[in-house]
Amino acid sequence: MLQKYLITSREFYSDTPAVFRNILHTQLVKHLPEYALYRDKTNSNYALQAEHFVEVCSQFENVKSFLHRDYSLAAKLGAYGVHLTSLDFSNIPKAKALGLQVVISTHSEEEVLKAEELGADYVTYSPIFTTPNKGEPKGVDSLEKIVQSTNIKVFALGGILEAKQIESVAKTGAYGFASIRYFY
Repeated sequence: MLQKYLITSREFYSDTPAVFRNILHTQLVKHLPEYALYRDKTNSNYALQAEHFVEVCSQFENVKSFLHRDYSLAAKLGAYGVHLTSLDFSNIPKAKALGLQVVISTHSEEEVLKAEELGADYVTYSPIFTTPNKGEPKGVDSLEKIVQSTNIKVFALGGILEAKQIESVAKTGAYGFASIRYFY
């Protein structure tokens, strides 16, 4: 079964704690994702909001909480893991040493294989479909090739907004799909 990975965005989630918690809880109930990422690159109170995020996710038996980039904070707050950017390959061993599961963003077969070699547990591979400001989409054929070339769990990411796209991702053998807009 295709795993679902909800990614937050300041655009859809408030940085006011009570409002954030309510929106997050509502989306988790509505979509029942197995994975959730708190991602907000501009919140000056990221650590506080991350604490709220992990706490809300912990209310759901099957939701694994991930924090964006900050593996030390993820470990401190008891998050399931950390989601690193494609600039953070050197942090994979550091996050793993803290007992975290690691997702890392990738955009090429070379990056996927490097993530696997360094011990990451999952990759996002993107963009699969057209996504604002993310370059030329890779498409499902490229995704399928990636899935077949590695043993690491691959989440398709980028422009996934509707059921027909999810169905085409499922046919590739990908582990799951990740999205911001689909889950809002």
